[in-house]
Amino acid sequence: MVQAVVELQGVSKAFGPVQALSDVSLSLVPGQVNCLAGENGAGKSTLIRVLTGALRRDSGSYEIEGHPVTAPTPASVRAAGVQAVYQELSLLPHLSVAENLFMGRLPSRTGIIARNRLRTRARQALDEVGLTDLSPDAIVERLPAATRQLVEIAKVLTADSVKVIVFDEPTTALTEAESARLLEHILRLRERGIAMLYVTHRLEEMFEIGDWVTVLRDGSLSETGPISNYDEDRLITAMVGREISSLYPETHRHAGTPALRVRGLRRFEGSPSIDLHVGAGEILGIGGLLGSGRSGLLLSVFGAAPVVAGELEVDGKPVKPSGPRAMMNAGVGLLTEDRKVLGLLPELSIRENVTIASLRSGSRRGLLPGREQVEEADRLLDSLRLRAGSYDQPVSTLSGGNQQKVLLARWLLTKPKVLMFDEPTKGIDVGAKGELYTVIGDLAAKGLGIIVVSSYLPELLGLADRILVLRDGAVAGELPGSATEEDVLRLASGSGGAEVPAAEDATATPAASDGTASVSGEVRAPGRTTPPTPDDPGGGSRDA
Repeated sequence: MVQAVVELQGVSKAFGPVQALSDVSLSLVPGQVNCLAGENGAGKSTLIRVLTGALRRDSGSYEIEGHPVTAPTPASVRAAGVQAVYQELSLLPHLSVAENLFMGRLPSRTGIIARNRLRTRARQALDEVGLTDLSPDAIVERLPAATRQLVEIAKVLTADSVKVIVFDEPTTALTEAESARLLEHILRLRERGIAMLYVTHRLEEMFEIGDWVTVLRDGSLSETGPISNYDEDRLITAMVGREISSLYPETHRHAGTPALRVRGLRRFEGSPSIDLHVGAGEILGIGGLLGSGRSGLLLSVFGAAPVVAGELEVDGKPVKPSGPRAMMNAGVGLLTEDRKVLGLLPELSIRENVTIASLRSGSRRGLLPGREQVEEADRLLDSLRLRAGSYDQPVSTLSGGNQQKVLLARWLLTKPKVLMFDEPTKGIDVGAKGELYTVIGDLAAKGLGIIVVSSYLPELLGLADRILVLRDGAVAGELPGSATEEDVLRLASGSGGAEVPAAEDATATPAASDGTASVSGEVRAPGRTTPPTPDDPGGGSRDA
């Protein structure tokens, strides 16, 4: 039997009255990919932090290559050969790629950085992860999110004596092609005898590269064993403690008159003209490959990125997208892809994050929320089944799925007519996904016009009544919700094939609304703006 390079036995960790981990054991074996599975809040992040020395365990043992680790620190654990690629990147944005790759280990001569040697070593590291076209001199903050993720992985692989690598949601910001390349690289690392702990919410990735699976539920070890003993249904049951027969709500929606209509929208000079509409009570999906302009389109419609031409109507009334406040007042909301950077205010409480977008209309002098506003915010959080000890606790203490519910409650408090979701389930576990899909379906049933951008095709096809496919910033075609993944990819890639006919512009009577469905706007931290990219003078997102 192969000796484990890392062994945790009976590890427990509590934060005050909250028991984050309870008697959890974990073994990482050379040449094996151990997939760590569990819902948000199951204890995965806490276990990773204990493993990497960022948290001191309360009880239990920790060994690396048979040697006890009594007081681990991040530096001592890294020196022992345990490296980590986190979901939150650790790159220094104003430095070059090469400088980031070898920070703290920069090659030098008589105290001066040896630039040629640095570039040569950086070139080798970038080539190893497939970034053959990326210059070592490129500044990190100018790179798209997907490229930054691969640079982070290359940085870890340059460390001396790598025995263990922890991958925490490494493919979240990557395209399917980039994800496939990364998974292939992980398999090569396995052949080199490196032990890996792989954390992802994408079950298909676990079955593609995993050898072993460790399942946490409510801070305890639920199950562990060879992944060959599992199928998707059994794994989900182990994670959530119940069977999930269908993630996507079964509904029969009928679109009403257009809640939002966009005509001739051009984001910048020379960009293609875009037309779209979404009816009241309808879910419109927007698909396309990375860089097709999906996220940038939502930002422009919301007024967060400039446009040079085009007309917008909300509920039949013309609206000028002069800024997010104007669109919010017109009844349009946007949940952005990056909830932590562009959505949440982490130091504020849950309740403050919900009410902050409605202060102008629901508070005295726009400073503090009124009592009725607070009570309505609490009712919305209750209806979304937010898991929290108190609505006064910092929003940063919540899991990803619950943070998304906070943003949704914020928008619901502003009572919109149209709600746009950009990658709504990014970083959210399978159980929370099902809850969010149900909420989205319920909002459409109450008469909201819903737009969903998603790079995960099963999600797009499972939710949408119609799908608009973008390619190179233009509308490549429109498909019905009954289309296949192949239909979407054919249009997105321009590989040919007949377009599947979509439903005609709906003009039926609007779906009934009880007036309670509403959404609350995402607020940027003071002074924070979305940085422009070379290809997108309007700024925005990884998919702009």
